[in-house]
Amino acid sequence: MTNEDSDIYQGILDAQRANRPCVLATVVATRGSTPRKNGAKMLVDPAQGLIGTVGGGCGEAEVITAAERTLETGKPQMVRVDLTDDPLAWTGSVCGGILEVFVEPIYPESP
Repeated sequence: MTNEDSDIYQGILDAQRANRPCVLATVVATRGSTPRKNGAKMLVDPAQGLIGTVGGGCGEAEVITAAERTLETGKPQMVRVDLTDDPLAWTGSVCGGILEVFVEPIYPESP
């Protein structure tokens, strides 16, 4: 287990103890060049912020938006983050791959 994984699991425990929901995002598949690989995780805790990363930038912003929807609906979802070159992008520093990220809610356990 990495230090980042340990921090994420601690964040989940902290959210549970505080009786608040959070969202776990996990990279489950990649194609091409991506900033993170399978198994990379990010915890989205609206009260405490982010722990970990699934790649940063606009792609990570898509995952955060999906996490917010997941908290609203209670339904897990798969998010496809396309990092292939966009001819309208202002920078050419795009990785060029695709990430599939599973976004799942974690609710406090009932006493």
